[in-house]
Amino acid sequence: MGAWSLYGGGMSHQTESGWDFEPVYGPEKLDGFDPAEKLGVPGEYPFTRGVYPTMYTRRPWTMRQYAGFGTAAESNQRYHQLIDAGTMGLSVAFDLPTQMGYDSDAELAHGEVGKVGVAIDSIDDMRVLFDRIPLDQVSTSMTINAPASVLLLLYQLVAEEQGVSGDKLTGTIQNDVLKEYIARGTYIYPPKESLRLISDIFAYCQTELPRWNTISISGYHMAEAGATPAQEIAFTLADGIEYVRAAVASGLDVDEFAPRLSFFFVSRTTLLEEVAKFRAARRIWAQVMRDEFGAKNPKSLMLRFHTQTAGVQLTAQQPEVNLVRVAIQGLAAVLGGTQSLHTNSYDEAIALPTEKAARLALRTQQVLAYETDITATVDPFAGSYVVESLTGEVEAAARELMDRVEDFGGAVAAIEKGFQKQEIERSAYRIAQQIDSAERVVVGLNKFKVAEEEPYEPLRVDPAIEAQQVERLATLRAERDQAAVDKALADLKAAAQGSDNCLYPMKEALKARATVGEVCDALREVWGAYVPADTF
Repeated sequence: MGAWSLYGGGMSHQTESGWDFEPVYGPEKLDGFDPAEKLGVPGEYPFTRGVYPTMYTRRPWTMRQYAGFGTAAESNQRYHQLIDAGTMGLSVAFDLPTQMGYDSDAELAHGEVGKVGVAIDSIDDMRVLFDRIPLDQVSTSMTINAPASVLLLLYQLVAEEQGVSGDKLTGTIQNDVLKEYIARGTYIYPPKESLRLISDIFAYCQTELPRWNTISISGYHMAEAGATPAQEIAFTLADGIEYVRAAVASGLDVDEFAPRLSFFFVSRTTLLEEVAKFRAARRIWAQVMRDEFGAKNPKSLMLRFHTQTAGVQLTAQQPEVNLVRVAIQGLAAVLGGTQSLHTNSYDEAIALPTEKAARLALRTQQVLAYETDITATVDPFAGSYVVESLTGEVEAAARELMDRVEDFGGAVAAIEKGFQKQEIERSAYRIAQQIDSAERVVVGLNKFKVAEEEPYEPLRVDPAIEAQQVERLATLRAERDQAAVDKALADLKAAAQGSDNCLYPMKEALKARATVGEVCDALREVWGAYVPADTF
């Protein structure tokens, strides 16, 4: 039955993961439940109740708004608007060519420049993007994966031009390439080489950017592709295990890099199961890090995560209803103990958010933080019969899926066999069937429809942006010291062929005004580009 079937006509109600809800939960559902073992106290192992002792009772979560479109100048203007509205963290969306490591003048970039995020081709664009934004006073999250090292170094270079040292910078790069092979497709290099680059990033940041979160291991995109809550955390944590193994194999000590790992999850409207999902994920990760990797630092055991509300649940029909959905999704994330939150704008199912819609999304978080009582106590649902029962069910299902990944030989081997992708596609197909048949009610889409939609004027991206970026690139290449660029790129390729950390020569190349595409192409020459197997 569909997750919302109860509201569709009195039928039995199921969780997103496919278990029947019971009308009443009582003590019998927690038979054998040991609070000391399963819960502990907030800020202590197994961190079910939250990673910090006081959680939001002293300060709220970091409020982020995902922004980035068109040119760097336009995105910079939106960032200033969000800062003026009270946002506590910036989150950068990059256009598709940037995500794939191509410059705006590349043949494959044609028609996509500035469409789904901001176009960043070089240090020149990054300077404009963060113009008049003090980088030692904001926390910046960058949704970038295969070229994450490149964008991180550009950010560091701009900070250095502001006089801000690396130890003052805080933020996150997504840098989660494994989920790209599973759910999104913006990969560049083969998995083995991608893991090598990620390990280089871990080592580089440990020395140069000690406060930076080096990876945001992401279940969000798997969930958006159709993963259930149990699949979302199982495949995400399996990817996390693969990253930790790669870093340890490269010679890093687990307690040197694990405290800077972070995660990224979705938050759906199914509030109870989402709260359970977040609690189960913390419990599983703490045990894995302690028992498999022997981590001793308590921070290595903490699953710290960012949450974004579920874009896939937003509708283009009656878009104002999305305001209600986002509020519920945001509430679920907060009750689940998120460290930072992005609330989607109500119009994102139609186009890039307008300024008013982005401000309303931020106001949603501010109402939760300052007008409700959910920040008055840590883990409000602890001990709830239904939530503790659901937490156990999600945990058990996730562990079973993680064992199946291990049977393949780990996340990369399972990816190469298409396991995670096929499992998610089956779930997505089931959900699509339920929506098409109205077994799963989506308000305004298949039930409670209106005869005529009110007109809406979306934000539109200027098609002239591509030509402007191409012109900027031509100017850059005419002005720069080409010999210095060529030498730096040669040094980068030499590092990639050997075992030296690639980020140091990469930084020199970017400083010499090598472009994002040129740097990625240099690594493509050495490592090749990933071609999916037939099983995909």
